[in-house]
Amino acid sequence: MGCCTGRCTLIFLCSLQLLAALERQIFDFLGFQWAPILGNFLQIIVVILGLFGTIQFRPRYIVVYTVWTALWVTWNVFIICFYLEVGGLSKETDLMTFNISMHRSWWREHGPGCIRRVVRPSSPGILEDYSYVSVTGCIIDFQYLEVIHSAIQILLSLIGFVYACYVISIFMEEEDSCRSK
Repeated sequence: MGCCTGRCTLIFLCSLQLLAALERQIFDFLGFQWAPILGNFLQIIVVILGLFGTIQFRPRYIVVYTVWTALWVTWNVFIICFYLEVGGLSKETDLMTFNISMHRSWWREHGPGCIRRVVRPSSPGILEDYSYVSVTGCIIDFQYLEVIHSAIQILLSLIGFVYACYVISIFMEEEDSCRSK
């Protein structure tokens, strides 16, 4: 088997997807984004399953990976629409935290070039823990960073979907040729 086979390419793509999902998981944990954390966790599990299926010649596992990839693309399209406020969605809602906290994207305050200032309340009666955060000077706004992350996930998933379908067909052909002998 050559080095540039569909199987090797799928293994490489799954490895890239795994790295991208782990990176995204870290930043979603930092921002307490519970919905994306759950999605990333499922993505990591299914990509590992796809890797296992590809390495161990198990087409059923690759089929699971392929079906999940279609769902993952849909989720990332939703994320893009959410951060670009398409169709009545608003990035100011607590939708990504399941409405249990007021946390937002970690990139909102820590993006490239952002200068973060914390202003403590001076009024009596306001909780000591409460503070206003002012962010200025960002090179790129946080919503565009989130959109870039989702676009990369979509690109890797679409290419992975194509290669997964190809690898499944190759495995099935090999299985059929073994049965006919």
